[in-house]
Amino acid sequence: MTYQKPTWAKFCEGNYVTSHKLLSVVPLILLAAVVGATVPTPLDPVKVAPHIFSLEFENEHVRVVKQILRRGETQPLHAHPDRLLVYLQTCAWMEDDGQGGKRMQEFKYGDVAWATAITHGGTNAEVIQECRILEIEPL
Repeated sequence: MTYQKPTWAKFCEGNYVTSHKLLSVVPLILLAAVVGATVPTPLDPVKVAPHIFSLEFENEHVRVVKQILRRGETQPLHAHPDRLLVYLQTCAWMEDDGQGGKRMQEFKYGDVAWATAITHGGTNAEVIQECRILEIEPL
């Protein structure tokens, strides 16, 4: 018997979708609504960093947060649950490569990425191009 990838696997390459635009993310949005964790209230990015995060939509199933990354802004300590990211414009930033160097992280308009839960904060000094992202959080 030969192993066959599930049909949804063709949507994913690495950690994000490279060739499918916003309208093709419906299966991933539904997946996001099924799995995930809620944000601890004290570290909710909408509450601790309203200059960066804004609540766009929320109901009993899902929460949609818009994030705007700008060069030089400081993000207070905040937490994200597992979530689906939809890039609303082309954007780029430099990040540590884990080996003492830097690499550029770049996304194009309509790119989609799955991001795991994280608690972080700090200065956006490495943002090359302002970035607008929708974060879709299952509740």
